[in-house]
Amino acid sequence: GFFQSYAVEVDVKDASNATCLYAKWMMQFLIKYETNSSDYKNTTLNLSSSVTHNGSVCGSDTQAALLAIQFGEGHSWSISFTKTNETYQGNFITFTYNTNDTAVFPDAKRKGPVTVVVKDIMRPVQLNNVFVCHNADFLEAENVTQIFWNVTVQAFVQNGTIGKKESRCSADTPTSAPTVLPPTANVTTPTANVTTASTTTLSPAPTTAPKPVENPDTGNYSLKSGNKTCFLATVGLQLNVSQDKPVLININPKTTTADGTCGNTTATLKLNDGNSTLIGF
Repeated sequence: GFFQSYAVEVDVKDASNATCLYAKWMMQFLIKYETNSSDYKNTTLNLSSSVTHNGSVCGSDTQAALLAIQFGEGHSWSISFTKTNETYQGNFITFTYNTNDTAVFPDAKRKGPVTVVVKDIMRPVQLNNVFVCHNADFLEAENVTQIFWNVTVQAFVQNGTIGKKESRCSADTPTSAPTVLPPTANVTTPTANVTTASTTTLSPAPTTAPKPVENPDTGNYSLKSGNKTCFLATVGLQLNVSQDKPVLININPKTTTADGTCGNTTATLKLNDGNSTLIGF
């Protein structure tokens, strides 16, 4: 399934009406939940067009800053920040989803709010610097995958003025193309649900887009768990996106990076084409 998320912008003010905490980002949630028939389904929770930020706190030398939002039918998300004399960084992310939202969880066995707390992986950022990360970041815990992209955030804003110097995430640094496996004969690719996240609402489209070839190039992707390969995929991917005008997008294996995880009962392969298109198997 294809989905488009809303961008969220939060500008928290202090008692003097000066900005103390600013953030603008996009995010989505992939959730696995138990149904009334005791099987499991995957669902996608997107931000709604109406988001509140009640409970957000500026923070101080002795108190953590808190960026908190509420959206949809009883869902909420927050991140806390602490600072030293020179830096600030995220501490914990708390996400609560409400399975009483029947549009998202139509046949959930468990009813009511479910809370997931994850240690944030954001590295320390110099005070008065803005943290920026356009590439996607994934956090996985307790049957929930949180996806963030086009992130701009600054905690403990000084003198009410957003900093002009950016601190970029490592994912925004150009990297070489991933190593791919040699072509494999007689490979059967199982059917998979495809999830994409596009940031076209925030990024200007190029003036002319190259027309995809009729058939996409086949890519060979793999994941390792320790020294053992745990996930293999040989697949050519073409996305047919229907928005204002139908758009065909071919995923280019030469510029697509692959990562993910392998567990005892589940495995996830994540492909990022470097152009803000994310695909999860």
